[in-house]
Amino acid sequence: MERRIILQMSESMPDYADTTIRVRYAETDQMGVVYHSNYFIWFEVGRVELCRQLGFQYKEMEAADDTFIVVAKASCRFKRPARFDDVLVVRTRVMGSQRRMIRFGYEILHQASNELIATGETLHVICDRQGRPKSLPEKFRRYFPLARHSDSSPSDNTESKEEAVP
Repeated sequence: MERRIILQMSESMPDYADTTIRVRYAETDQMGVVYHSNYFIWFEVGRVELCRQLGFQYKEMEAADDTFIVVAKASCRFKRPARFDDVLVVRTRVMGSQRRMIRFGYEILHQASNELIATGETLHVICDRQGRPKSLPEKFRRYFPLARHSDSSPSDNTESKEEAVP
């Protein structure tokens, strides 16, 4: 999978990170369209890369600080089909946070046409290794702005995938 990161910088922190992905044949269905579950995998790729660009590695957050950002809710709205060998941009941003939760937003764009392919959101609960909720350690709070989102549910036209807490 080809990946390239582009950051848009605000005064102090990036507003979003762009990750470039080329659609693999194995990610498509019999109709040649990207299978829906792959969008959630790409959201994860975008999240991990955004954390890296914010200044920390998620892997180290888990190992050194016993801090996991566990998916509690995920949604994706499909706008246009993506197909084999398309080059896509996964744009990831922090939508807001609270002491024990972080919300990420995503846009998937066709790189050549800049056409919007899909949008999504994930809501994460901060947990320890045993899956118990905990507060985000102080050293990470500067990376996640306080809540800038509404707590409204995804629209009726949104496909959701929920993951269990480990």
